[in-house]
Amino acid sequence: MTAGAVRPSHGRGGLLERLLAAVRADFRTEIYRPAPDDSVFASPTCTVVDCDRPVSMRGLCNGHAVRWRHRGQPDLAAFLADPGAPIRGRTPLAACRVDGCRYGLSSRGLCSKHHDRWARAGRPALESWEAPALVNPEATECRLPFCTLWVETPQKLFCKNDHDRWKRAGHHDVERFILDSELNGGGVIDLRDLPPQLTLEFQYGLQCRADAHRRATAPRGVMQAVRLAKSAAVSSLLDLDEAEWRQAAKARVIRDPVLFLIETRDAVETLRDGAGWEIEYCWDVWRLHKLPGSITPAAATAPRPRVRLRFDAIAQPWLRDLGKRWMRLRLTSGLSIAAARAGLDALVCFSEFLTLAGVDRLADVDRPLLERHLAWVASRPGGHAVKKTKIGGLNLFFQTIRQHRWDDTLPGTAAFYPGDTPPAPAQVSRRLAEHVMTQVESEENLRRWTNPAGRVITLVLVRCVLRISSALTLDFDCLVHDGQGAPYLRYFNTKMKREAAVPIDEELQADIRAQQQRILERWPEGTTCLFPRSHANVSGNLRLPYGTYRQMLKRWLATCEVHDEHGRPVHLTPHQWRHTFACRLINRYVPQEVVRVLLDHESSQMTAHYARITDQTVRRRWEEAMKVNIKGERVVLESDGPLGQVQWAKTRYGIATQTLPNGYCGLPVQKTCPHANACPTCPVFLTGPEFLPELREQRTRTLALIDNASGCGHTRVAEMNQQVADNLDRMISELQDGQDNPEDAAHAG
Repeated sequence: MTAGAVRPSHGRGGLLERLLAAVRADFRTEIYRPAPDDSVFASPTCTVVDCDRPVSMRGLCNGHAVRWRHRGQPDLAAFLADPGAPIRGRTPLAACRVDGCRYGLSSRGLCSKHHDRWARAGRPALESWEAPALVNPEATECRLPFCTLWVETPQKLFCKNDHDRWKRAGHHDVERFILDSELNGGGVIDLRDLPPQLTLEFQYGLQCRADAHRRATAPRGVMQAVRLAKSAAVSSLLDLDEAEWRQAAKARVIRDPVLFLIETRDAVETLRDGAGWEIEYCWDVWRLHKLPGSITPAAATAPRPRVRLRFDAIAQPWLRDLGKRWMRLRLTSGLSIAAARAGLDALVCFSEFLTLAGVDRLADVDRPLLERHLAWVASRPGGHAVKKTKIGGLNLFFQTIRQHRWDDTLPGTAAFYPGDTPPAPAQVSRRLAEHVMTQVESEENLRRWTNPAGRVITLVLVRCVLRISSALTLDFDCLVHDGQGAPYLRYFNTKMKREAAVPIDEELQADIRAQQQRILERWPEGTTCLFPRSHANVSGNLRLPYGTYRQMLKRWLATCEVHDEHGRPVHLTPHQWRHTFACRLINRYVPQEVVRVLLDHESSQMTAHYARITDQTVRRRWEEAMKVNIKGERVVLESDGPLGQVQWAKTRYGIATQTLPNGYCGLPVQKTCPHANACPTCPVFLTGPEFLPELREQRTRTLALIDNASGCGHTRVAEMNQQVADNLDRMISELQDGQDNPEDAAHAG
């Protein structure tokens, strides 16, 4: 089935029956009045005293907000102290200034009857004019419930001003005009004048939004969606697809009303057609929000994003069918949406190549064809990672076909092998300079976070090496303690799909406790997550999006003016703190296995990217430590340049491969040593203060050997060992002098 085809319909009648059965009685009304404590649809009232209109912006109703803007947007406290006359609409109208008269105003504060008598009296000063009393025993009040003025003639139903308004409105239904006047400016949802089925669809949308209990929706936003549907002149929301509704709403209404209308349309369509794999699988465009949610605990409560997987970009029907089968298997096994889209991109790329190559059968996909595909991908735009993903995804696709025997016509030579793609370029460490980290970790700068949740997230990322996805999905009860009462942060590793924990200090524990308290103050019933988003989150169970935190971080870095050593503004990603933390541990001689556990890596190879920092640290310690040769002279390696790197590589290899009991061998590793056990007399022998006990013991044995040789008359043996003893004396003396010097001792470690 193609993407452009109309999705199956059970008929308008069938949908109408389903709507009648699905909409509950409390929503089946043309005028929906949210309860005052309704957390989804009820709107707070205007902060102006005696104004019961719903809030539009800044705590003001639409009328007072317009008045506030016309005054030049003064301080809100000053505006609330003097908001001006009541907003027109449902406030009582002013009566004639003559005592006892309750006719509506006409001119100069008088009703039309008293104005006529005042004019015939010669228009005297109103303050001194004695107005005659009007006796009207048959006078009746205006039919509007909130108006107490008299009607001017028995034939009229409303006071003068309301009668004029009724005529201008062109109403013939008195009861409709009265109800409209009561609803004017109120926080209600009016579904009158909609076709019957469209009315039921909006009622069903209200019910679904209330049951989801996620996003708060003001009645005025729903009414904007209702007016949009009226202007489209449709009898059902399904008459237009999502793209057509977005186009119809373009430049007319804001985002929330359009979102409500589209979500209502989706709910109605799901009610008509159903949802799940049996419905979506046959189509070439999958709507992931119609499919079951992720099976991972971290995303179990999160709604599926409104993402499309478009298989219509694959030209070959056989490749499209196999690709859909492969993608369903990957999604149901817990694969992330990003990984699924990357695999689909690999199939789309392969489809484009097959079209150019003129191949239309799976049986023709052999190794020579794949070699041509490799060359074609290499010529396409994109970096190494993009091209490697396309090749790797396609290879995994072929492996899955063979593993599950989906199509036996696939040749056995259709595979990629190691070395088919160029090796990845050397990765540069992404750790941040300590100059930058000093500014990030500054208490003064941390106090400048305007959002306390953003500050806690930053501390968790800096001190606990969590990925940003794991930090934002922390559960509300994320603190655990061991038998000694030490605190740990429990989290879900979103990459490895498993539970993990990391030790934290008492200060971070206190910050997390404060964040929990803030959540309970806003959501007394509690939430499932530690960092809920602040807007459009009625239940508090929707987690803070990654993009929101990135924007918060960007503003905070700009506010604190965090800069590099050149004075330029710093642009960083949260994942760089993970690199920085690991590099710090490596430089502090923390074993790599410990770093692997803290990072929750699957294997030591994943941590090896950070372990190379150890080599630089050991070299620095080697350069700082004191080394002497057999003459007692200190040996210094070249610190810079190619020669220094070669010297360091040779020495490091010698330490690892040539074990000596009392020092190091400086002989090049490519050369065979011609001396047998002659290290203390060898010109390439090096030693350090850590070998002083061994050197002293060897000196004692050497002196004893010299005494025995001299007593036995073995002069040659005594002379050979005397050279060893002299070299040992010089080395021990120099090393002891270095230890007596505090500065040298500190360097020697």
